[in-house]
Amino acid sequence: MTAISFFLPIIVASGFLLAIGNMTGGANIESFKDGFSFSDALTTMGGYGLGLLPMIVSTAIAYSIADKPGIAPGLIVGMVANGIGTGFLGGLVGGYISGVIVVLLVTYIKVPSWMEGLMPTLVIPFISTLLAGIVMYYVVGTPITWFTEMLTNYLGNLNTSSLFVYGAIIGVLASIDYGGAINKVVFAFVFALFSEGIYEPITVLILASMVTPFGLTIAYFLGKVVRKNIFNKQEVETLKTAFPMGICQITEGCFPIVLNDLLRCVIATGIGGAVGGGLSMLWGADSHIPASGMFAVPTMTNPWAFLAALTIGSLVTAVSILVLKKRVDPNAEIIVEEKEEEEISWDDLKIN
Repeated sequence: MTAISFFLPIIVASGFLLAIGNMTGGANIESFKDGFSFSDALTTMGGYGLGLLPMIVSTAIAYSIADKPGIAPGLIVGMVANGIGTGFLGGLVGGYISGVIVVLLVTYIKVPSWMEGLMPTLVIPFISTLLAGIVMYYVVGTPITWFTEMLTNYLGNLNTSSLFVYGAIIGVLASIDYGGAINKVVFAFVFALFSEGIYEPITVLILASMVTPFGLTIAYFLGKVVRKNIFNKQEVETLKTAFPMGICQITEGCFPIVLNDLLRCVIATGIGGAVGGGLSMLWGADSHIPASGMFAVPTMTNPWAFLAALTIGSLVTAVSILVLKKRVDPNAEIIVEEKEEEEISWDDLKIN
């Protein structure tokens, strides 16, 4: 979670810069002295930002485990991961290795009192970076590189039916806990593929995060057509903020509705996420930035595929929730009874 909060803004900014630069004919600046266009500057800045990914994730994870002493080994090991070609997964593993080693060193290394001042500035940074770097170079680097290449080749050779199934699985897992722990695990996996230039899986995750607010909003209007009210007054008010939040890929605005009928909402969202995710993967929707919802559409080479898959997935969610949920009084309000606080009598206060 710390790694995601650290690198997501950087990656989004870099992705937009790179996408705009590429769409306007930009190229990487090879020599600053030879001159360059504005598009070249955008493309180059975006490439720099995306190139920082292994270092950012490694540093953030090491910091989350070991606090400030984890920053130096996390940063250097992240650069090692980038240098040996392990990418995002290498940075992820390197961050854990660095953080754990720092914690162990701080816990078990005892030095004389006169040397304690050197621990945070010399002993811990040097030894932890040395050990973590050796582990990265000689132990985990090769297996991670091998796994990444195997996964990339596997996805590149998927047939049509496998693409749909793979997208459906991502869609279900990314949508059923509304941005929670499962979603974050899926994000880490598909982002590893994103860093290797495979953009379709993370596009499915973007879609799955938008299916719930879009589907619930469509369900409200479909309910008007078929004369089946499934939302009470507070839930209708919630939709007014949930839908615009969904445009930005923020699912949390739907929580007041989802938590009122969790099981039915999870089922409907899972069905819609599976259908939309499968179609998105099948049709090759590919966002070149890893988030931002509808704002990511201009970066796609197949934007209509994404919009079509999102529309179909949202419709499926809407129909499912409309079928599953029971009718309610649209004017009903949920009244929360609050107990009145008892008055405190100072006469009962005794001081010994």
